[in-house]
Amino acid sequence: MQEITKSMKIIRPDDWHLHLRDGAMLSAVLPHTARQFTRAIVMPNLQPPVTTVDLALAYKTRILKAAEESGLEGRFQPLMTLYLTDNTSVSEVIKAKESGKVYAFKLYPAGATTNSDAGVTDLLANCTEVLEKMQQLGMPLLVHGEVTDPEIDIFDREAVFIDRVLIPLRKALPALKIVMEHITTSEGAQYVRDSEEGIAATITPQHLLYNRNSIFVGGVRPHYYCLPILKREKHRKALIDAAISGNARFFLGTDSAPHAKDRKESACGCAGCYSAYHAMALYAKAFEENNALDKLEGFASLHGPAFYGLSPNNDYIVLEKLTQSDSANIPQELDIDGQKLVPLGAGEQLLWRVADHA
Repeated sequence: MQEITKSMKIIRPDDWHLHLRDGAMLSAVLPHTARQFTRAIVMPNLQPPVTTVDLALAYKTRILKAAEESGLEGRFQPLMTLYLTDNTSVSEVIKAKESGKVYAFKLYPAGATTNSDAGVTDLLANCTEVLEKMQQLGMPLLVHGEVTDPEIDIFDREAVFIDRVLIPLRKALPALKIVMEHITTSEGAQYVRDSEEGIAATITPQHLLYNRNSIFVGGVRPHYYCLPILKREKHRKALIDAAISGNARFFLGTDSAPHAKDRKESACGCAGCYSAYHAMALYAKAFEENNALDKLEGFASLHGPAFYGLSPNNDYIVLEKLTQSDSANIPQELDIDGQKLVPLGAGEQLLWRVADHA
């Protein structure tokens, strides 16, 4: 029996940036999220993308059906988003707000990441009327904050996005609520921290725990490859400082992105880290290593709902700390409907777990 040295009880958290995919993959990965999180902002970059309210509601129905089939009925609430395109209409924004079931629009610059080919080519030139309506209705814009200019180094794309896109956007539409998702740089953290009200950022476990060296230890390690890509150690430290600061502008968003093992380990492997399996244990590790476990509940459970105008959850989870000798290793791979899926940090020791009771 595993020996527990300490435990902590926190309000049940939410995941404010999650990829659930569809079909068999959705059914397989959803229980991992639902065991730890009550709600999740669900990304719309399916094939084809979720660009309309009708598509979002149909996707939500499939998610809830998968939850029911896994014995999780009533235990998980997907918060739907729409994929912003050059052709998104003002009427669709109004419909999204009136539905009460769509919580945000997602900006993918065209070509920035997985299934982003239908993304926006020029935000202010093509989407100003739509953004104005979002601002008027209080509908947040979630941004994948990278430029896709091939002349810009991949490690600089977030910082350049701030200068080229985000600053002009906020100058034109200062009351538009924005979440800069999965920030990865000191520039991103500083910009969000120092800006006027109405902007926040999510931070992933991989960007808190690893720097870009992890992609190349002993060879190319594709399961640490994500977009935005891991950055230098100074940027990781800046993200840690933001996450443990207690500043309500920073909150949890895993960006957990499942890809089958053979799609990651290929000549042109997919971007994305799968962390839903053990997300809260990873965050607990990052906060404990920085003597900030007292700040974890705010980051994981309180700041996100406050930004979205929602109440915190009314139940709890218990995180348990295991002894060194009784700790578990992260599985090398998971069997997902006959496919293999490699979780973030596979094979590494993990000293925290979410208890089966609260």
